Amino acid sequence: MANTYDTVLPDDSKLASPGNGPRLINTRGGHIAPGEIAIGVVIGRASEYFDFFVYAIASVLVFPAVFFPFAQPLEATLYSFTVFAFAFLARPLGTVIFMAIQRRFSREAKLTLALFLLGFSTAGIAFLPNYAQLGASAILALSLLRIGQGIALGGSWDGLPSLLALNAPQNRRGWYAMLGQLGAPVGFAIAAGLFSYLLSELSRADFLEWGWRYPFYVAFAINVVALFARLRLVSTPEYSHLLDEQELEPVSATEIVQKQGRNLIIGALAALASYALFHLVTVFPLSWISLYSDRSISAFLHVQMMGAALAAVGIVISGLVADRFGRRTTLGTLACLIAIFSGFVPMLLNGGTRGEDLFILIGFALLGLSYGQAAGAVSANFHAKYRYTGAALTSDLAWLVGAAFAPLVALGLSAHFGLGYVSLYLLSGAVGSLAALSLNRALEIRN
Repeated sequence: MANTYDTVLPDDSKLASPGNGPRLINTRGGHIAPGEIAIGVVIGRASEYFDFFVYAIASVLVFPAVFFPFAQPLEATLYSFTVFAFAFLARPLGTVIFMAIQRRFSREAKLTLALFLLGFSTAGIAFLPNYAQLGASAILALSLLRIGQGIALGGSWDGLPSLLALNAPQNRRGWYAMLGQLGAPVGFAIAAGLFSYLLSELSRADFLEWGWRYPFYVAFAINVVALFARLRLVSTPEYSHLLDEQELEPVSATEIVQKQGRNLIIGALAALASYALFHLVTVFPLSWISLYSDRSISAFLHVQMMGAALAAVGIVISGLVADRFGRRTTLGTLACLIAIFSGFVPMLLNGGTRGEDLFILIGFALLGLSYGQAAGAVSANFHAKYRYTGAALTSDLAWLVGAAFAPLVALGLSAHFGLGYVSLYLLSGAVGSLAALSLNRALEIRN
């Protein structure tokens, strides 16, 4: 089959009609190269990850004191992490709901509704009264808005990552697969830098009263702009044609579970090591330092920003390695390295400032190398009819199984039983990845 990025639509005169207006902004005379699709993927993922990490960091530094002041610091943080997980529980539901909306109406209608729900949920958190003002209703409101974020993120799936995977040159697919993953370290670095600045410039009272709200304002603005950009992109005649040509259309959740349930499970588990490590080097250590160390949180965020830079380099390298040795080999090798790294968690986190820094830097480097190829690793397993919905649900389930409860479980186990249990948790993720990879011998994306 010919590569679809060489496709030219049959009726170019329609593309020049005045009614198409701004929809032409990303076209090249009907040709769509993988690089153009990659722009949409990077825009979408970077905005999502910034929003993601703004909430994640606030779950450690803000919400325990603002919404759970009645509890001891450890219990308050565990309560906060419980609410944090709600978005991951809601995300598959959001995918199912918004896929039905797309089948009934259109891709544009789905993304527009997702935009408004995400904007309302994120801005709503910024304006929430605290527990002292609203009591338990403040916690309920935070929980509902967090669920709203999860449902909206499920609805924001635009099919561009799958389209990019299918249209990338055969020998460059690892490279193009990693581009969207760069949004994770970029989003974390910006969010961490913003919180670090606020912590260093404001008193603790001012930060907890009003300073923490500003990152949510920024997240709201970025997501609105990014979602409108993606909406305009996927609604162009060229992209609609490619999405339709590749059968990237939604199917019902019942049908895909019945027909492709095995692939959903394997897809969710194949990158489990990456997703487990994801929160164990970002959210969990921030909570550990906040609760059990006298170290400056602002200074620790700077170290994590350095780690994010290493992760970005690792993601880029992962694209080169995957194109050379294959994605399945890359993921399996990194799962083994993560398993080895898990054995050093107690020693590093109990090793003072130097040990903590090494944990962050090594962990982020491994995260970049593994996470760079974690997205859509098994989308080739799905029949064309199910690839659009299958890729979305696989991602949702991978986040749910691997990352949703990682901060909660890691902090709870380490606080009550010791850091050795964090090692076991991370090791279980690596073992899960290796088991899934052993069951799936066709991870490389094929036309």
